[in-house]
Amino acid sequence: MIPLSHADWTDAMPKDFVSDKLARRRLRHVKERIIEFILFLAASVSVATTLGIVLILLKESFVFFRIVSLWDFLTDTQWTPLFADAHYGIMPLLSGTLVSSAVALLVAIPLGTIIAIYLSEFAPFSVREVAKPFLELLGGIPTIVYGYFALMFVTPLLQKIIPGLPGFNLLSAGLVMGIMIIPYVSSVSEDAMRAVPMALREGSYAMGATRFQTATRVVTPAAFSGIAAAYILGISRAVGETMILAVAAGMQPNLTWNPLEPAATITAYIVQVALGDLPHGSIGYQTIFAAGLTLALLTLFFNVLGHLLRKRYRQVY
Repeated sequence: MIPLSHADWTDAMPKDFVSDKLARRRLRHVKERIIEFILFLAASVSVATTLGIVLILLKESFVFFRIVSLWDFLTDTQWTPLFADAHYGIMPLLSGTLVSSAVALLVAIPLGTIIAIYLSEFAPFSVREVAKPFLELLGGIPTIVYGYFALMFVTPLLQKIIPGLPGFNLLSAGLVMGIMIIPYVSSVSEDAMRAVPMALREGSYAMGATRFQTATRVVTPAAFSGIAAAYILGISRAVGETMILAVAAGMQPNLTWNPLEPAATITAYIVQVALGDLPHGSIGYQTIFAAGLTLALLTLFFNVLGHLLRKRYRQVY
């Protein structure tokens, strides 16, 4: 029996059957293209949103810097844009943001890393199953609640330890903000540690290392790319926090590097002006866009730094 070629086999088939098969294949191809286009639109939402935010900040900030020089904005030590004797120096707001973020990170990074190491390498399964939901619940509490917790509980407690501590201060706000950031750092860090191949742990145990040595000298360096991402997430969260600082740190711009003093941050000032009665387009109103652009550039700097760290440690390990 002589086998039929593909052309003979196609000719031997009924024409209606061939047409239906080609139509179904064409319809499936069109559906795939439509699905790909929908997925592309969904992925483009974040890019388009980011570009829109950047364009708005640049456009409105350009109007502001046509009136206020960039040099005065960066070097002036006073921020009184709503006073008759107006000054537009961003340093008081920037110092408050950096000091409060530093206090928060001094709490969140060590504690978050220790919690991640414990949950990943030491905690029994039952403990991990209980601790993880509590950490996620801690991250889901509204920030305004944290703010009142800092003002009504942490600040009076610190005043007993540090006499003369004012009612509004960067220390209590930063400490509570650090507690709020712990779940972000610990969760992402633990996921990165659990992704380390078990073969590395077994090799470390075979060389005679203890569990603690394996966790700190093998697993943590191998997962540092993901841990660095957790740190950058924590930094971004600290720099962009608003309500805790607005409630517990004060709203008066103050150029200080002392966490025991009250000070306003960039985000707190933006909230203060955005909820006021300043007319749109006035120089006082435009200051929030200049401050927002400064905050965006600061966050971008930390994200770029984190990307370089991840890239370096990914190459090493």
